[in-house]
Amino acid sequence: MRDVEVVVVGAGQAGLSAAYHLGVRGFEPEREFVVLDGDDGPGGAWRHRWPTLTMAAVHGLHDLPGLGLGEVDPDAQASTAVADYYARYERLFDLPVHRPVHVERVEEAGDGRLLVVHGDGAWRTRALVNATGTWTRPFWPNYPGMAEFAGRQLHTADYAGPDEFIGRHVVVVGGGHSAVQHLAEISAVTSTTWVTRRPPRWRDTPFDRAAGRAAVAMVAEAVAEGRRPDSVVSVTGLVATPPVEAARERGALDRLPMFDRITPDGVAWRDGRFARADVILWATGFRHALDHLAPLDLRDARGGIRMDGTHVAGDPRIHLLGYGPSASTIGANRAGRVAVRDLRQFLDDSAAA
Repeated sequence: MRDVEVVVVGAGQAGLSAAYHLGVRGFEPEREFVVLDGDDGPGGAWRHRWPTLTMAAVHGLHDLPGLGLGEVDPDAQASTAVADYYARYERLFDLPVHRPVHVERVEEAGDGRLLVVHGDGAWRTRALVNATGTWTRPFWPNYPGMAEFAGRQLHTADYAGPDEFIGRHVVVVGGGHSAVQHLAEISAVTSTTWVTRRPPRWRDTPFDRAAGRAAVAMVAEAVAEGRRPDSVVSVTGLVATPPVEAARERGALDRLPMFDRITPDGVAWRDGRFARADVILWATGFRHALDHLAPLDLRDARGGIRMDGTHVAGDPRIHLLGYGPSASTIGANRAGRVAVRDLRQFLDDSAAA
């Protein structure tokens, strides 16, 4: 067991931003703060993106504080390009990232500190910055007949590109950016059907800084009230990139409402409509990876966590980055800066008391 001032869990955009600002605010790497990351290498969730996702198709990647991404080949794999960028960042700022470290639980240490427990031991800390994101918690909805479907079902988290679906009809479920990107790729090589619960929302204006701030503010309001937050991406609207426009011209974006049940060979609606399916691709999003925080009993009766800025309301030791308004690169940098500013003040006040 080791004692530090701050433990950061997660080394994606939010976690690296927080680590950078900890250094700027005078926290000494290794002695006063560490970053625990569950992956085998740098890149956060980006290292797991499907191989055919190129930088040209990436939506809303923001530079980390202190080091821009720089020129990058638009045809480069996003998983590789972003992982390389994050690796450069960790080296340049000498960030104390420990990996792979799988945090099992966070609990009270009994002396006002927190105990961050992992497979090889534990860290005792005065404060926690949780930046575990959502990628490890893919959401699978439950529909009648799922167990009887004779074809293949997979989630965005399992998607590896379109070529494996050639000659098969693919039903893509979901109304977000991932679903649209999947359709743009898969419809170029085989037939598809697009199904969403609600009509898709397309942006008819550029997604600029003002639009990003407005999206963050909407989600921040939800978490301040303790409601389960929508993702920031869900309130930004869909962006029609050139590959997406090509899919629209092919008719791949002619969306159908959500089906009512799954049959062994397809999906069906109550009104008698039917769509054959060899594959169902669930692009249905992710949930926040917070199970390791369960011993702290942070959720209220509605299932959400009420927030005051970036920290849990009533507990300034615990900051959640990648939750609510910081759940994308739009809000992650600012959240890292704000969290560390508030932690510096909290820890200084506690030491003086």
